[in-house]
Amino acid sequence: MSFGGRFEDSLVVEQLHKLSVSFLVDDLEIRRGGVAANMCFGLGRLGLRPVLVGAAGEDFADYRSWLERHGVDCDHVRISDSRHTARFVCTTDTTGAQFASFYPGAMSEARLVELAPIVSRVGTPSYVLIGADDPDGMRRHTDECRQRGYPFIADPSQQLAFGDGELIRSLVDGAAFLFSNEYESAMIEQKTGWSGEEILDRVGIQVTTLGADGVRVLRQGEETIVRSAAADVAALEPTGVGDAFRAGFLAALAWGLSLDHAAEVGCVLAAYVVETVGPQDYSFTAAHFLGRLEASYGVESADAVRPHLRDLV
Repeated sequence: MSFGGRFEDSLVVEQLHKLSVSFLVDDLEIRRGGVAANMCFGLGRLGLRPVLVGAAGEDFADYRSWLERHGVDCDHVRISDSRHTARFVCTTDTTGAQFASFYPGAMSEARLVELAPIVSRVGTPSYVLIGADDPDGMRRHTDECRQRGYPFIADPSQQLAFGDGELIRSLVDGAAFLFSNEYESAMIEQKTGWSGEEILDRVGIQVTTLGADGVRVLRQGEETIVRSAAADVAALEPTGVGDAFRAGFLAALAWGLSLDHAAEVGCVLAAYVVETVGPQDYSFTAAHFLGRLEASYGVESADAVRPHLRDLV
């Protein structure tokens, strides 16, 4: 929601302990989101069929329909009997100041989801990406991946601010990939007490997004991969950009491409999101995607991806 004035004009400093204000907003925009759904949407747009795992409320029906139309398997989303789907509600004034609330709702039931019955139906996963979710659910799914031998990707993102060192260590140790941005990478080091080298010893590959500067991929004993962001990006709104990068990166891995190409595909998909308001409001054709890939990273990169987008409409 957008408020056409300034919040500060309605606040009396001496009376903040008795705060009771309301604001007449100019508009209301409802956007689909959530890190898991954003990533699955991106994978679906690139022609894959990801499996969405998590917990939602009975109000998930319309969202489910949207995701399924875009190639996402939603058959394994737990539907709560008593809670609504998690949501973030925010009002912004003309100065950019915000009043915001996050309602976790059904997300707290993610801890009740077991992976093994899902795997028995859909097959052994290439990877289980464990993103920001109910902390107990994140821990349970990470532990189950270790116990059952499912390769997992650690992507704690927003939960880093709230988790203690013990939790973060338990989520990161043994991951095939660790995803974060630069700030989160520093926070992981601070909270775990591990140095950058020690973290790399404990994960297979560390992927760090660098905002407008692109991405860095670190591997133990291998040369660092650095890719710039996609060319000619008209940035508009950053929400969901990191999720789109992950979707593009993972799609390229699923296609059997190199880490270099995975970073490039991730950066191009991220470009579509940063140029759009809303994490799932972008679209593209195969020709347009390949054109951006070639313009940013060269003909060889576009040729590597082209066979995998033949059926994309």
